[in-house]
Amino acid sequence: MGGGRSWWLLVLAVPALAAGLLALRPFFALPPLDLAQAELRSTIVTDRSGTLLRPFATADGRWRLPVRMESVDPRFIAMLTAYEDRRFAEHGGVDPAALLRAAGQWLRHGRIVSGGSTLSMQVARLVEPRAERSLAAKLRQMLRAHALEARLGKHGVLDLYLALAPYGGPVEGVRAASLAYLGREPARLSFAEAALLVALPQAPEARRPDRFPERARRARDRVLDIVAARGLITQAEAQAAKAEPVPARRRPFPMLAAHAAEAALAADPEARVIRLGLDARLQASLEALAGERAAAAGPGLSAAILVLDNATGTVLAQVGSAGYLDADRRGAIDMTQAVRSPGSALKPFIYALAFETGLAHPETLLEDRPARFAATYAPENFDLTYQGTVTARRALQLSLNVPAVELLEAVGPARFIARLRAGGANILLPRDAAPGLPVALGGLGITLTDLARLYAGLARGGAVPPVTRRIDQPPAEDERRIAEPVAAWYVADTLRGAPPPENALPNRIAYKTGTSFGYRDAWAVGFDRRITVAVWVGRADGSAVPGLVGRLVAAPILFDAFSRYGGEPVPVPRPGGVLAATNAALPPPLRHIWAERTPPGAAQPLKIAYPPDGARIDLGLGEGRAAGLALKALGGVPPLTWMVNSLPVEVSARRQSEWRPDGAGFARISVLDAAGGSDSVVVRIE
Repeated sequence: MGGGRSWWLLVLAVPALAAGLLALRPFFALPPLDLAQAELRSTIVTDRSGTLLRPFATADGRWRLPVRMESVDPRFIAMLTAYEDRRFAEHGGVDPAALLRAAGQWLRHGRIVSGGSTLSMQVARLVEPRAERSLAAKLRQMLRAHALEARLGKHGVLDLYLALAPYGGPVEGVRAASLAYLGREPARLSFAEAALLVALPQAPEARRPDRFPERARRARDRVLDIVAARGLITQAEAQAAKAEPVPARRRPFPMLAAHAAEAALAADPEARVIRLGLDARLQASLEALAGERAAAAGPGLSAAILVLDNATGTVLAQVGSAGYLDADRRGAIDMTQAVRSPGSALKPFIYALAFETGLAHPETLLEDRPARFAATYAPENFDLTYQGTVTARRALQLSLNVPAVELLEAVGPARFIARLRAGGANILLPRDAAPGLPVALGGLGITLTDLARLYAGLARGGAVPPVTRRIDQPPAEDERRIAEPVAAWYVADTLRGAPPPENALPNRIAYKTGTSFGYRDAWAVGFDRRITVAVWVGRADGSAVPGLVGRLVAAPILFDAFSRYGGEPVPVPRPGGVLAATNAALPPPLRHIWAERTPPGAAQPLKIAYPPDGARIDLGLGEGRAAGLALKALGGVPPLTWMVNSLPVEVSARRQSEWRPDGAGFARISVLDAAGGSDSVVVRIE
């Protein structure tokens, strides 16, 4: 009898002790509450609307995603408080009635049935985890729970619980658990799913669905029974919820735009929420498209797709490979940033420069015939055929090589490269060589991102936008220019008429393809007024792939990507100043570009390039200097014989030599080649 009275006195004393502790709290010397570790979250990368693209684990390997009560299904919150802490809205962190109930259960059963802990006390234990389970530890939790509510309020305490509650292994918080076990965000949950997420933190390791699904089911069903008994759901709803299966495996966390997310985190490692300009729906669709097409194209092949919003330069989709985790395709390499040869994909910018400088018009006639440029360069068309006399419009639409090289020779390769760089493209030339005519056909390196950006400039009247990846930060650079508005429109209008691939309708988007030397890279870039889409297909290691042609492999992906963006293509608006005319109506200088070219089967005529005929050359002979005169020739068939005033100077296989005059005066310089060709000039030496 006396012993029983003692137990009841203890039961009555517990809530009184709790109330007394709270009253005496100012006299306890607990250190200030440190929430720094508790507030540590995984970094998450989202799309423009906040949709999760990819989370990253914390430094210690935990998945603890940012979450707020507003983003969680209200039914889960209601079940949580009904099951864990019915008087959560009324107490100040400690519930004396719950403590009394727990003590009574302890006395009746001889063991702890429920701990009497409020949600605030559970959060206190999560914020300050302690191994011991003593009366002192419980009292400390009470004080901390009161302090938490005073500092954060009910809403803040619930937010901490939602972020910190353990769910087994490295999974912490309801958002991470919902993604790991249910495969979706916790914004909408069924009764069964909500009950499961309420039950797991009570024994997270023992109830892990991926290891102990039957235990997880029993715990879930108990929550359903209790919330039904407390009137939160009906018995019929509880029975229906119990019929739902419990997930028996852990799902992978989302990994959309893996390359873009990694790059964003590397650029801002301290950020906890990174908001990209990507569209998650479009990104997911294009990742699936790249994977499907790369698999169909052949083993080891990868694909990359980049989509830009032309108005702002914002990256709407960035597919860096055909599968980030696909080691056979080297999927971890972001091919939107890899420097590769673009093949013919830069030809439109040669035409734009020629149109802008007044050298040509879309209706100007060009010659597509076998020819040799700069003595040794003899380009051929891809199909080894020639079209004869064609308009510049037709030459660009058919991607003819000889006319493109002819125009590049006219505008100058160095000027062309300078214009590309002024437009913001990082152009890589072989071994830092000077720009030459082969750049017209892909003899340089460029990234898919820079290529897309240049084409977006054509869609914007020549104004190249800065590439914007994060919409929560301003662009890193200013707008550039690749062409004047009229020239840009000429190119856009021309490319809109390019023959489409078999899976597409004509005259819908402006586009161009490219195939690099040796079939290593297949490209296709297209645009309308709204967006620019750039596609690359190839092997990440740069090895050759027989039959890898831009028009056959990359172009169908481009048109499919456009259709997945949705809506009807919108043509680029026509600016003022456009000269719409037939060839006959053009000014005479624009009607035809005639170039003196040598057929590839014949040697270029021998000609002295330096010194020019009639030149006066000051070698400083009157001042006693023994300077030499450089001699240079073009064309001819080596070896060459150089003569001055009918006297031989040198016989050489090279096209340059040097002559040292013995005095001032006139000199006739001649050169003869092995085929009998000759040339001579007269100069005055001073």
